Amino acid sequence: MSDDHSHHMHPAPNTMLPDTMGTHDMNAGGHKCGGEGGGHMMQMTFYFGFTNVELLFSGLVINSVGEMVGACIGVFLMAVLYEGLKIGREFLLRRNQVNVRYNSMPVPGGDGTMLMETHKTVGQRMLSLAHLLQTVLHIIQVVVSYFLMLVFMTYNGYLCIAVAAGAGVGYFLFSWKKAVVVDITEHCH
Repeated sequence: MSDDHSHHMHPAPNTMLPDTMGTHDMNAGGHKCGGEGGGHMMQMTFYFGFTNVELLFSGLVINSVGEMVGACIGVFLMAVLYEGLKIGREFLLRRNQVNVRYNSMPVPGGDGTMLMETHKTVGQRMLSLAHLLQTVLHIIQVVVSYFLMLVFMTYNGYLCIAVAAGAGVGYFLFSWKKAVVVDITEHCH
């Protein structure tokens, strides 16, 4: 048996092979990335297009106006959901707070006297159903936020507008329920 392997053809390490996996026509401004067998063009500037737009997963490719409209609606709803999750978690946290304590502390008054100011301190138990629910909702919120970030990083103008519009509508729908604490003792001079 001979150790001569010259009959096997191996390309030199730094040579480019033709892309047999299919390429994505991504307009000017693309950036070539990928390793062996990949000739994928990643868009690095904002553009408005609806063909060969990969959305989050390799098998999810937008190739028509209808698919882009559907994707924009889905991304819009995901952004609304994200804003709802943020406000919903705050609402649940306030509703499930336990261990309410009131602490009084002396504060110097304007005329040299000492005033007593009361502060409310609240907590939550670590081993509780409420905290477990908060943890699961936090995980969902983080995943949705990263999905939205990755959608925005496609640089597709339509999808970016859908993310921004969904976040705005979600904030409009849910944030008015957000509690605002106003310190009536705070004065600006």
